[in-house]
Amino acid sequence: MSIVALKRRKPRFRRQHGPWSKRLRDTWRRPRGENSKQRKKWWGKGEHPGSGWRQPRAIRGLHPSGLPEVLVYNPSELDGLSGVLIRIGRTVGKRKRAQIVEKAKQLGLKVINP
Repeated sequence: MSIVALKRRKPRFRRQHGPWSKRLRDTWRRPRGENSKQRKKWWGKGEHPGSGWRQPRAIRGLHPSGLPEVLVYNPSELDGLSGVLIRIGRTVGKRKRAQIVEKAKQLGLKVINP
């Protein structure tokens, strides 16, 4: 069974905002205001995240391709890996990143962010 078949379409959980907060719209925060329309769950004010929206345990944390991801910071961490996708850490520099990509190519591993 594919991952796409197991996944449910979930709504975008939107953060409560107003004209004072243009940059805060992406990450969910629980509405806590006393008169908050979103806290009172009025119609059309957006869904709230809860335990029922969690993914099945079999596919939780997998890449959309269905393979698990491994975060790597140096070429020696690639030894003994197979059947996984490689994600290079964001603090890795240009030279070491090139070494990781080259070694992954030799081992037949795919790098998500070369």
